[in-house]
Amino acid sequence: MNKARAMKMKKEKKFATRKRFYFFLAAVSLAAVLVVGGYTLAPKWAKATYERELGTGELRGTHLPTPEAVRGIYITSCVASAKTIREKILKEIEGTAINSIVIDVKDYSGRISIPTEDPTLVTKDSKGCFVKDMEQFVAELHEKGYYVIGRISVFQDPVYAKLHPELAVQKKDGSVWKDRKGLAFIDVSARPFWDYIVKIGKESYNLGFDELNFDYMRFPTDGDMKDINFPWTLDMEKKEALRQFFGYLHKQFRDSKAVLSVDFFGMTTTDTGDMNIGQYLEFALPYFDYIAPMVYPSHYPPSWNGLANPAANPYEVVKYSMERAYMRASSTPHKLRPWLQDFNLGATYTADMVMAQMKAVYDSGLTSWMLWSPSNKYTAGALNFAK
Repeated sequence: MNKARAMKMKKEKKFATRKRFYFFLAAVSLAAVLVVGGYTLAPKWAKATYERELGTGELRGTHLPTPEAVRGIYITSCVASAKTIREKILKEIEGTAINSIVIDVKDYSGRISIPTEDPTLVTKDSKGCFVKDMEQFVAELHEKGYYVIGRISVFQDPVYAKLHPELAVQKKDGSVWKDRKGLAFIDVSARPFWDYIVKIGKESYNLGFDELNFDYMRFPTDGDMKDINFPWTLDMEKKEALRQFFGYLHKQFRDSKAVLSVDFFGMTTTDTGDMNIGQYLEFALPYFDYIAPMVYPSHYPPSWNGLANPAANPYEVVKYSMERAYMRASSTPHKLRPWLQDFNLGATYTADMVMAQMKAVYDSGLTSWMLWSPSNKYTAGALNFAK
């Protein structure tokens, strides 16, 4: 390397060091001004920047408190991985009543979307729509004021079942059982898998997700149910097997500030059994901060509660379902936060039909809801309906 080039590199290095130092001073000054000024809503990036420059912290781990009334939408990991598409969605909800975003961390197929240094969570089969900048995306959502929820599909997991067939729901001959869609499940009582889910949850929280939302927390519902075996649960009552897992999750996260929520079938609000899938409302309430019944009207059978076509009667379905849940939640009805339908199935869902569900939530004494659309396309005319 010639002398001139060496001198140039030395100057550039000196300039970069000086630039970082001035940036550090600016961050510290801003943080000090915000503290002295008594601003309680100071941007969290100021403190995070200050900590990174001191070498005492990272961007990950900054979190927002749960809104008093959550009004959220769901986006898939595939959408989250495509910057132009996710930016389009954020632009569409800007200025609306939406204050929360749910993002897939582990989807229905078992694929993990977040970057992680834990080799046990990354396999060639697990990376589907990988969001390499998930940490930055979550931080961006925080700066915009959005509460961010990481959705983790649990026991439906073809990826893990392929790697660990001994933990999967099995056929009576010992081979891996699959549902009608060809998807495999892990046995609810397979304790080695519990630690896997906890690892994913902790990685997600450390990335900045404010809440961990657990889906597919159940036993299988369809497929050849006559040729099915649960090698870990055996003869244990299904709702008790799930209750034990709920308790384990609660214990593993109780020393963190992570908010935990769980998705339940909509009919669990009115069915006082466990629907043969283990989901029993009263067993979940003590262990989670929020319960999210999926009260999609299209998922109720014809003639349910006297309605010929429940999908065409969104207000009636949601109102009755959530009133019953409210009664059963006893002293903790604030834990109820339903998923609502914003997709066409059983009927064409207009803005009025989407808002009818929101009104039903409010009329049942609740304030929070989340919209589900598998296409991630949301009805613009319904996004400003807040109580």
